[in-house]
Amino acid sequence: MSTQKVSKINQLLQSQPSGVVLLSSWLTEQGYSLDLQKRYRKSNWLESIGSGAMKRTGDKVELTGALYALQFQKGLSIHLGAKSALSYLGKAQYLELSMQNVTLLGNKNEDLPKWFSDYPWGIAVDYHSSSFLPAELGLTKIEQPTFKLNISGAARAMLECLYLVPEKQSFLQCYELMDSLNNLRPDLVQKLLEQCTSVKVKRLFLYLAEKAKHAWVAYLKQDKIDLGSGKRSLVKNGIYLSKYQITVPEELENYGR
Repeated sequence: MSTQKVSKINQLLQSQPSGVVLLSSWLTEQGYSLDLQKRYRKSNWLESIGSGAMKRTGDKVELTGALYALQFQKGLSIHLGAKSALSYLGKAQYLELSMQNVTLLGNKNEDLPKWFSDYPWGIAVDYHSSSFLPAELGLTKIEQPTFKLNISGAARAMLECLYLVPEKQSFLQCYELMDSLNNLRPDLVQKLLEQCTSVKVKRLFLYLAEKAKHAWVAYLKQDKIDLGSGKRSLVKNGIYLSKYQITVPEELENYGR
């Protein structure tokens, strides 16, 4: 390989953190042609991990390194969310959280690439796409050894948990998670609730926050939050709460009494 090509691959490897996936489409945009990428693989600088995705030869890539590529190379909003984000943020360490699976969320019409779905990350991925919240609102950055990653902040993650109720997330565990969130920022919660399009999520969030007796609830301007109209029966044979026009499990309403 020529000195010029070696210099170019060195420039690439120095500019990108270790432990991340390198997308072929992104490399092409950066001036690394498909032919050049092929030469790098042949010369053992890079190795394929699936169609359109590579890594440094000998580099170990984990799920977070793949998320980095989706967020900062492909520009997708796919992120660690719901209970998984709360666990990462240290809000759920007292719960029985399985580290064998992780919940990811992204915007409507954003799909996980085939290379991502097919690669053996050693952890099961539960992915949900929806636009019930704005893509960037309520995210935070976490530090990884060589890069930063966007995940849901605590308030957004709680809303995402409630979005997954009852199919993927239990009512009682949502309450336990909410109970731990005693220091949420009212201004951010207000923005999230005002821009959330799910009536179910907003009503449940306010109900659980009041049940947990969080002080920050008093600072919310509920008259500016659209809670829709009509009743919402979330379970059969539950207890009807007239304030929020929702039917919840009896064990949830009686929990902690």
